[in-house]
Amino acid sequence: MAELLRTHPLEAWSTAFAQLPDTVGIAVEPYVATVDVRLGTVGAEASAALGVALPTAPNTWVPAGTGRAVWLGPDEWLLTSTTEAPEELEPRVRAAVLPLGGSATDVSAQRIALRLTGARVRDVLAKGCSIDLHPRVFGRGSSAQTMLGQAGVVLLALSDAADDFVVLVRSSFAGYLADWLLDAALEFTTTHDS
Repeated sequence: MAELLRTHPLEAWSTAFAQLPDTVGIAVEPYVATVDVRLGTVGAEASAALGVALPTAPNTWVPAGTGRAVWLGPDEWLLTSTTEAPEELEPRVRAAVLPLGGSATDVSAQRIALRLTGARVRDVLAKGCSIDLHPRVFGRGSSAQTMLGQAGVVLLALSDAADDFVVLVRSSFAGYLADWLLDAALEFTTTHDS
């Protein structure tokens, strides 16, 4: 039986991303295990069972071991892990939340993550995103489900001082968003002579 090679949907964009200046850095993040968690009541029992205090403030995320816990709604979170495989993370999380009336679903193949860094990244994002991205408003620990260009994304701010973001986009929109980001970054990649 032939083994299929797993390739990243944005592999073809790696060269274009690598040619961007430091002021607008775009990099493809590796795949991570991701579980969608639905849980009606969050408290000490849920935190103890999961090993992380799920964020309860809207539009926030917190570190969760080697990954993140992202608030998606009043009873929904996205849990990620960079060290566990999806077939390990989902059953572990499901076993923790099922006794509490919750559910866990593996959504690892659903989204692609892009890391955006650099002094002009907020300017690039502002071209296609209607939320206020100023560091005083959208700093470390902030998240938002929003539109970027014409793609629905989950945007995470990783730093207060530096311009450092993760954009989660559905796999089927990854190519569109990669092209959109490259186009939006174009004015910041060339120098203009006076």
